[in-house]
Amino acid sequence: MVKYLSNALWTDDEVKFREEVQTFCDKEIVPIADEIDKGLYPRELLHKIGKAGYMGVHHDKSVGGSNRGLSYEIIVAEEISAVNGGLDMARMASTTLYGMPIARFGTEEQKKKYLRPVVAGEKIGCIGITEPDVGSDTAGMKTRAEKDGDDWILNGEKRFITNGSQADYMCAFAITDPTVKSKDGMSAFIIDTKSDGFSVVQDHDLLGMKSARVSWLKLDNVRVPSDMVLGETGQGFHILMDELDSERTAIAGEAIGYGRTPYEIAVKYSTERHQFGRPISAFEGVSFKIADMAMKLEAGRALTLTAARMYDRGEKITKEASIAKLYTTEAAIQITNDALQILGGSGYTTDYPVERFLRDARLMTIGGGTAEILRFLIQREVYKEFFPR
Repeated sequence: MVKYLSNALWTDDEVKFREEVQTFCDKEIVPIADEIDKGLYPRELLHKIGKAGYMGVHHDKSVGGSNRGLSYEIIVAEEISAVNGGLDMARMASTTLYGMPIARFGTEEQKKKYLRPVVAGEKIGCIGITEPDVGSDTAGMKTRAEKDGDDWILNGEKRFITNGSQADYMCAFAITDPTVKSKDGMSAFIIDTKSDGFSVVQDHDLLGMKSARVSWLKLDNVRVPSDMVLGETGQGFHILMDELDSERTAIAGEAIGYGRTPYEIAVKYSTERHQFGRPISAFEGVSFKIADMAMKLEAGRALTLTAARMYDRGEKITKEASIAKLYTTEAAIQITNDALQILGGSGYTTDYPVERFLRDARLMTIGGGTAEILRFLIQREVYKEFFPR
């Protein structure tokens, strides 16, 4: 158990659960954390995570989950990310980004067929939102779905899709009625990636997150049966927005993990490295960085747990999730960068994993909502609170 972690905000069961996850990570992930960062996609490891129950902590028992809630999901996200960020990015893309829309809007048959095996870690999921010309402006989506008898025919491209080339199923968003605003004319579909017309253009070569796969996908007349529409036709934008709140909260949990391990390494290193006859921890230029790291980690956990608890109570968390993700992802970049600075030349080598965490952390002020769009959302929600219509 991480000894510096304050338990004031956590229940006894959550503390015990964290210890359990840490034990799993030490046994199953730590020994191969560097190996999978060299590009080996960890499908078998995702299966082990599913068998251990860590794909389904916020899913119902009816689909194999434990129904513990988002407050437990952020614990899993932090602990796995504290070992290997790309691994948890792959896990979360499957169970949260893909899984939560199915869980909240799918029929019982859809959940049984397309969610249960994902929760078990036997199948992999991904979510298809971003396109070559569409990022933050999701309402500008160009992928189209046209009715053909009882089926839908989908055409378009999706880009920067985590798990894209590895996924068995994709929750894809497309415009079904171009005559109305996208918020009213967008729908969500479950796609079996073995379908004719589904293809992988390429896997992107990334700065970090090497153990994940982030892909460019093409949909060329992909036929989707009507029983694979998720929710109601025209409900896609609502489903998309609902998914983003849980995604951003879970990413905030991950970001704490990205920062935590470099922080721990920097604290230890600063007591062992001597300059001018004393440990570098004796110099305020170093120790004040440690103080800032500790402050950011504790504040980030509190913000993230607040959003998770509200979500578990069924409350709207657009502002809280945005604040948590924005703060923790920016803090993770600062923490990992400062940790590398404390280690000096050693931090710039691969002898320590700090450089890996810095590369991994850098993605998350972009993915799942850029820092810029999150600031827009936060101010928008603030003004709504002060001046309700």
